[in-house]
Amino acid sequence: MHMTRLIEESGVVAFLERYSTFIIVGHKEPDGDCVGSQLALASFLERRGKRVALLSSGPFTRIEIAAYGPRFASSLEPGIADADSSALIVVDCSSLSRIGAVRDSLPEGLPVAFIDHHASGEASGEVRLVDPGAPAVTYLVQGVIEAIGGAPTKEEAEFLLFGLCTDTGFFRHLDERSGQVFASVGRLAAAGASPKRAFDMMNGGKPFASRKLLGELLTRAETRYGGKLIVTSMDLDDQERYGLVGRDSDMLYQLLLTVSGMEVAVVVRQESPTDCTVGFRSRESVDVAAIAASFGGGGHRLAAGLHIPGQVKDIVQRVSLAFAPIFTEDPM
Repeated sequence: MHMTRLIEESGVVAFLERYSTFIIVGHKEPDGDCVGSQLALASFLERRGKRVALLSSGPFTRIEIAAYGPRFASSLEPGIADADSSALIVVDCSSLSRIGAVRDSLPEGLPVAFIDHHASGEASGEVRLVDPGAPAVTYLVQGVIEAIGGAPTKEEAEFLLFGLCTDTGFFRHLDERSGQVFASVGRLAAAGASPKRAFDMMNGGKPFASRKLLGELLTRAETRYGGKLIVTSMDLDDQERYGLVGRDSDMLYQLLLTVSGMEVAVVVRQESPTDCTVGFRSRESVDVAAIAASFGGGGHRLAAGLHIPGQVKDIVQRVSLAFAPIFTEDPM
């Protein structure tokens, strides 16, 4: 009932009926939930007679989504959108600032609908279907499809299940309050989606380099605050040796979160000579989105991240000290 009421109150159904052309865009550096949401929603709107353009700033470097890259344009072709019948749909983020360079090709003044499950973002847009309690944006998109048109097609169900599985760690992050989510999974399976195929897409096809890098990151991991915080890092030399395809964040976090007594895992990566990214995962009790927000980042309570200027060694120290008010003990 919560999902039905949220969709009704958001006005998203009327928004999707109102326009004939939709530009669907997600955040830069897309993941499976972002891509799955865009592809499923685009397919649904097209079979309802709408014209759709799929845009993404990329890059599609994650192995599980690389095959979908050719379906997306990096800029909007001239003549697709007009002022009266076109609208923009932004999925998996609540702010245009997160969609990247593709924003430069969008016409000014388009009506915007945001569909997201992140708490952060600007309070803008004609329509905002934003539910921080939803496990994935694909879960929200499935709700919209079912509210308007009944069941998704087999292909749409595959996209939706893939996105849901990637954002929930193949359901590892769901708890006892997830009955409605698993009910939705049952409907996707009934429509032809395969959990086995979704798992293979998420975890198969990894290069040998990814296992080598994983071993190095585990070797250099350090504990802080009596083992409650685990931090590891990747520098530019690692990037050169293993490449972007060698990065397997989900598996790394899985392994770190199994350590007895730990509460938070942090991975710092030097992305360029001047900038780093930081990823946070919490086992249960620590709100890592609040820590990320203190550095200008964001995300969910148990999974968050940020971009930050600096060098790996300095960022590891700064981020570690940010947990002092939570863990109270000496970080070392």
